[in-house]
Amino acid sequence: MIKVKVGLRPIVSNINLPTVLKTTILPGDSVERLFIATQVGEIFYIGNGVIRIFLDIRSRILKLGSSEQGVSGRGYDERGLLGLAFHPEFYYNGLFYLHYSVAGTQGPGALTEHFMPNPCDPRTLNLKWINRGTQYDHIDTVEEWILQSNGQPQKRRTLLNIRRPFFNHNGVNSLNFSPETGKLIFTTGDGGSGYSPFNLSQDDLEIAGKIIEIDVDKNISFNNPPIVTRFNELPTTIQETLMVMAKGVRNIPGISFQRFYNQYIKYAGNVGQNLVESIFSFVHYKPIPVTELVQASFMNSEADKEGFINFGWRGWEGAFPTSIIRGCTENQTLDEKTIAYYNEAVTLSASRLQPLTSYFHKDPRPGKFGGTALTGVQAYMGNTIPGLTGSVVFTDLARNEESRPPVRGVLAYTRISTDCKLNDFSVIETDYNFGSQSAYYVSLGTNQDQTRLYLGVYGSMKAIDFNQGTVFEIVP
Repeated sequence: MIKVKVGLRPIVSNINLPTVLKTTILPGDSVERLFIATQVGEIFYIGNGVIRIFLDIRSRILKLGSSEQGVSGRGYDERGLLGLAFHPEFYYNGLFYLHYSVAGTQGPGALTEHFMPNPCDPRTLNLKWINRGTQYDHIDTVEEWILQSNGQPQKRRTLLNIRRPFFNHNGVNSLNFSPETGKLIFTTGDGGSGYSPFNLSQDDLEIAGKIIEIDVDKNISFNNPPIVTRFNELPTTIQETLMVMAKGVRNIPGISFQRFYNQYIKYAGNVGQNLVESIFSFVHYKPIPVTELVQASFMNSEADKEGFINFGWRGWEGAFPTSIIRGCTENQTLDEKTIAYYNEAVTLSASRLQPLTSYFHKDPRPGKFGGTALTGVQAYMGNTIPGLTGSVVFTDLARNEESRPPVRGVLAYTRISTDCKLNDFSVIETDYNFGSQSAYYVSLGTNQDQTRLYLGVYGSMKAIDFNQGTVFEIVP
């Protein structure tokens, strides 16, 4: 693959952690504006070089950086404002959608101890999430808002209220509209912890670990849906608005669509455990109505899974059976890798989707890099950076190198493949000098026709370290 070098042009600095970057045209406006949603709950837009506040919901979002019972602890957090999407008819109807973690919903968590599967101990392979009403971490909500004619946004209704077992793996950039179906796509992580103790993403009735289509144009009278963890706990009228597009998701930085002749290629990244980060692509899929999944469960039968997408987690981490990695006592330079869930890996081996590309947490090959966590995947259809035209650009949080500090994120790209083989990737070189400051690459965005790319960078990995964010445009 050809070497590509880009520049980073700062657009706005000294903001909080930018979780979502996307553009839209405001009603009555004529120019596409860049919108930035921050993890703590602000939404800004850039107008004529000036940053303006669009909406501030900080008071609605739980206290970030706190652990059980609100005790200030880790600082690092994966909750907050995680999704923002504008309705395809936003210019005319003013509708937009938010996904965030709700203030005042902090619980003790679903497990009191650190989870690690032991392939020799069946009890660690088949844990169940019990007492869900009390043993949970927080509640996430998906809401519909409207930009009123006076320019003030107002909440219209709640679409979903979801109880989450752990603080992490809630998805990020989790709301995107499909240009193919016009539906709102909601991407949910597996519920959190490490190694997915409850295997929620493979259970058809669990909301966790899925890619879900929501028909927001169906008129639902429910304004305050119940707080649930499973599809069968939802009222039928809400079930009827939902379809499951894919399962087997660990954690996911949104979904991206690329127009290819008369169809769309879908791209979705899956954040890895300890071994590898993966990007999946597919064109054809057959979503399953939630009502069918619930009915099949009730009848103790199987729903028709023809054309249903399964990313393979937790049995598979990308193209590899999920591994437990231990250091070797005899040789410090080597690691022992044990298959964590052998039976699940075998069961899913034929039905799972193969990744388009994967990159490792340790990679000695020249021109590659060791990654930490995938934070964005976007198709690029512009021609100002010719080496990237038609490619899929992705970001990793931080290079997993021995020589620290300062931390540096990574930009890379791959190309669409029609041979179903695992694709190669190439690092994109950047010429920006961050100095001694850490630079975690936390988000990747694009404009509506995918001719421009935006990168969100943060100077810390703690949600309680404020105003260390910069948003760049990726330029030639």
